[in-house]
Amino acid sequence: MNPNKTAKPAFTSDYMEGAHPRILQRLAETNLIKTQGYGLDPYSDSAREKIRAACQCPDAQIHFLIGGTQANATVIDALLDSYQGVLSSDQGHINVHEAGAIELGGHKVLTLPHRDGKIDPDVLQQWLDDFEGDGNHDHMVFPGMVYISHPTEYGTLYSLAELTRISGICRTHGLPLYLDGARLAYGLASSVNDVSLPDIARLCDAFYIGGTKCGALFGEAVVIPDPDRIPHFFTIVKQHGALLAKGRITGIQFDTLFTDDLYFSIGQTAIDAAERIRSWLREHGYTFLIDAPTNQILIILDNEQLQKLGEAVEYSFWEKVDEDHTAIRFATSWATTKEDVDRLLQTLDQL
Repeated sequence: MNPNKTAKPAFTSDYMEGAHPRILQRLAETNLIKTQGYGLDPYSDSAREKIRAACQCPDAQIHFLIGGTQANATVIDALLDSYQGVLSSDQGHINVHEAGAIELGGHKVLTLPHRDGKIDPDVLQQWLDDFEGDGNHDHMVFPGMVYISHPTEYGTLYSLAELTRISGICRTHGLPLYLDGARLAYGLASSVNDVSLPDIARLCDAFYIGGTKCGALFGEAVVIPDPDRIPHFFTIVKQHGALLAKGRITGIQFDTLFTDDLYFSIGQTAIDAAERIRSWLREHGYTFLIDAPTNQILIILDNEQLQKLGEAVEYSFWEKVDEDHTAIRFATSWATTKEDVDRLLQTLDQL
């Protein structure tokens, strides 16, 4: 029985499916093989070498954590002193959708106004200049690092020029730059993207390669390009409850994702599906909240359209625009099918 034959097509998020079949096959093939725990196994070692090669960063620390919130909370806590906070877009994931995990760890999220979900380099520079010029800054939370995501919460992307400038500002002010790559496969596959994995490794002090939203059952690969940047990070991961005893499960998944460019090809599947939906929406005069180039599609519907759509398709609420209109999100994934897209477009055509 295939439940998708009768269920509504679901575009609620990009982690609604289980895992790519090649990952499930590898997990089944290796199921009864005994290995050491905590990522100290040959599969995890192989995955690390493949990720280092893809990033052109042969000495990088690579750690496999179980989820994005755990990765963010652990890396940010590891990089900050007790009196420091993390600079983020006011729409950054750590500020909006992590239930105060960073604050629970003892660090304030210092917010900057976003531009299409991104930090504007000019705004960042001005904020830092203002802080350093404030005679009372010793009584304030110090900026200790900068957090960005690529793609952003809105599905937008930093250009290489923007990322280079933000990195330069951070290095001038002695601030680590950390990139959240929860949806990185979809950013790398976008036709407008000009940022590569080696660029990210060169310009950021830490980042993670998302697996949960990009074909894995779960798991994220944290990359620290300078192996001496965060001493004893393994132990810090353990302190945060983010170290998986059966670490080979995440290792096998990333070893598979970075074999034969699977991570990049599954990203393309999501982008192709999203672009087909976006093109149809443009042709039929729909209004976009933000016209992003990745796998997230944000449109504005009136209340009557929204009710009809909800009867046939699963989507996610984004924000209330006014009394009569709501912004919603469709998210494609590595597993989005042509049939699902067909059903969505047929439903939209009847609104």
